Amino acid sequence: MTNGRILAYGLLGLPLAFAALPIYVHVPRFYAEAAGMELALLGAILLGARLLDAGIDPWLGWLADRVRRPRMVAIALIPFALGFVTLLNPPAQNAGWWLLGSLALTYIGFSAASVAYQAWGADIGANSGLRTRLTAAREGFGLLGVVLAAALPAVIASSMVEGVARLAWILPPLLLLAALITFGALLPLQGGGREGDGFLCPETHPPPSPPLEGEGVERALLPSLCRVLADQSFRHLLLVFVANGIASALPATLFLFFVADVLQLESASGPLLALYFVSGAASLPLWVKLACQRGRVFAWGCAMALSIIAFAGASLLGSGDLLPFALICLASGLALGADLTLPAAIAADIGERQGQAGACFGVWNFVAKLNLALAAGLSLPLLGLLGYVPGGSSGLTSLTFAYALLPLAFKALAGLLLWRWRHSLEIRT
Repeated sequence: MTNGRILAYGLLGLPLAFAALPIYVHVPRFYAEAAGMELALLGAILLGARLLDAGIDPWLGWLADRVRRPRMVAIALIPFALGFVTLLNPPAQNAGWWLLGSLALTYIGFSAASVAYQAWGADIGANSGLRTRLTAAREGFGLLGVVLAAALPAVIASSMVEGVARLAWILPPLLLLAALITFGALLPLQGGGREGDGFLCPETHPPPSPPLEGEGVERALLPSLCRVLADQSFRHLLLVFVANGIASALPATLFLFFVADVLQLESASGPLLALYFVSGAASLPLWVKLACQRGRVFAWGCAMALSIIAFAGASLLGSGDLLPFALICLASGLALGADLTLPAAIAADIGERQGQAGACFGVWNFVAKLNLALAAGLSLPLLGLLGYVPGGSSGLTSLTFAYALLPLAFKALAGLLLWRWRHSLEIRT
């Protein structure tokens, strides 16, 4: 497969990630300030919406194994764009219901598009090396989208709240352009069956397992999920991914609160986010090269160690500590490149080995979103109970513990599990 086709596949990851940053990072503080919602109510709504979102991913993965992946992606982009625009334009009244409804619409479109898009990448990769490059291209463009979403609010508006709201109108044209390029480059190659470069026509997908006698097709979902979870390597990978994901989800949820209230550097939050994700994007070729030379498990373990070292000093920071925190963002961002690329590439190999990449990524995305749901749904109400109020001076010790110290424990657990199961997770196809 040519580099141009790899890049064309990865390009669609840019608008998907462009929207993901506001959804998972900006929305909690945006609704706390713009709509005046209490942290307990906000955390409950985010938990409920994200659990709903996570719960449909296994079904979406099962569906992605039974329909044409590109068609599923194209259809899903419509509610995704519509929901995102409404999410960042809340009304003055009934903001809680508006948040829940717009999140549900956005999540449905985003999840369906993401699952089918990831499975599409597993299809067109002929081997482990190519699937790693496709994953790196997707996540590399995704990081570029995240950087744009992090930097633009400060450029297009005088306040963070207003800048985040204006992001809603940037996504639709960006999404349309990326989709036209991705589909225009890849769809013509899918009409002639398997190419020498690894493309797979939808008609050559393994047919779904027939339902048992007396069951409808929809009942085949459970056997499909059982087959995914029966794979010991996949179960091991999921457990490592859960621990590592929680370690990442807690700081992601609390980043803006920590920067604004502990560091007193709210105006620098955009550039700091951009620095974090730019360093992640820059590190992708290094992690891919290391993975090819020493294995993906070794490379991922090195990234975990780097993240622990980088983040260990965050709990010691206070008001005005811009340079030390920027160095932490730089180093932890370097580790991010491995977190985004290597575990998903291992999951793609397992999915292809099973012949049901869609179901595999359905479970994968379910677990990823469960991490985010628990991070927001539990940490925000807990901080509210401990006396933390956004924009105030109380409860800052609790905020620092939840942002800086708790993630280190989960990251260390992930590293230990990865080392224990390193042999079963180094998969080559």
